[in-house]
Amino acid sequence: MKPGTYTQLYIQIIFAVKNRDVALKKTTRKIIFKYMSGIISKMNHKSIIINGASDHVHIFIGLNPTKSISDTVRDIKRSTSKYINKEKLCNGRFEWQEGYGAFSYSRSQINSVYNYILKQEEHHKKRTFKDEYIDFLEKYGIEYNHKYLFEFR
Repeated sequence: MKPGTYTQLYIQIIFAVKNRDVALKKTTRKIIFKYMSGIISKMNHKSIIINGASDHVHIFIGLNPTKSISDTVRDIKRSTSKYINKEKLCNGRFEWQEGYGAFSYSRSQINSVYNYILKQEEHHKKRTFKDEYIDFLEKYGIEYNHKYLFEFR
């Protein structure tokens, strides 16, 4: 970035695991999320928190404005899929579903978003990923077609 350029862009990215039979195991999530954080840092984003459940992940970053969100998601998905398969962190072949959600926040919302992502496991004991994701889309006024949503369990 050029001198004199200042930004403050906080983005939550959500995407899902393809083929639930090779879902993210609780025992390997921490390793996978740490690996994701490394990818994010190499792209010069600020990795704030990464967490999720067996079928999806939430990533909260301070966005580097020289990188697009779509390129960021593509690189995270590509690199983690290769890593998970190479290290055999899941049974069978691992893939992410196509698509993602990305939602922006102000600085004053950082703590609440952080705590929400931190408590994903607890949160999903009461609520499905599908309900959570559709609520995000509706809360942000995003028009969507059920046909193009993730394949939910």
